[in-house]
Amino acid sequence: MRLRDHLGLSQRRQRQLSRAMQATLVGLVFVGLYDGNAGIVVNAAIGLGVTHLPAVLERDYHLPMDPALTLWITAAVFLHALGTAGLPGSTVNLYRSVPWWDHLTHTLSSSVVAAAGYATARAVELHSDDVSLPDRFMFVFILLFVLAFGVFWEVIEFGVTVVAELTGTRSVLVQYGLEDTMLDLLFDTLGGVVVAVWGTAHLTDLAGAISERFD
Repeated sequence: MRLRDHLGLSQRRQRQLSRAMQATLVGLVFVGLYDGNAGIVVNAAIGLGVTHLPAVLERDYHLPMDPALTLWITAAVFLHALGTAGLPGSTVNLYRSVPWWDHLTHTLSSSVVAAAGYATARAVELHSDDVSLPDRFMFVFILLFVLAFGVFWEVIEFGVTVVAELTGTRSVLVQYGLEDTMLDLLFDTLGGVVVAVWGTAHLTDLAGAISERFD
């Protein structure tokens, strides 16, 4: 059963949702420009760019990007960008006003990272007869891959925050302390577990297509 079957949405509806999120991201860019908030502009603009990545991969590299996979990626970057902006009329963004928002976005984003790591590793295995990756190894690999990326992201957040403090500017990324970092890594791990346990079956076609591209 594919991911779209679990969602209970038609492919047409999934595409509509992805496009609605893209349109909202465009709106968030203008909101950030109007408010003079570089954080909103940068996060929304980067998120908008990421939402076009599935179409580029499908068009230029002939990778089968299921509409549900596209929606998965789009939702991850959309919720992050929305979290930096907040709801209309609110004086604080969702990351500050909703305690679980950061946990949600980290779990969803890390699941996308885990999916990318899994699909690439499995493609290498399919491409080479000399490579064999048992299921237990893949489970551990996905978790380590996600944690490594999570640590890398936290270092980036820390560096951007320090530079912003030194230059007296508003940081486009914010780190709220050691406890926040540990919680982020915990939910990053949760996203990896979700993919390792339930998500790998939905990435078989993508891994096969990547393997063919190696030729």
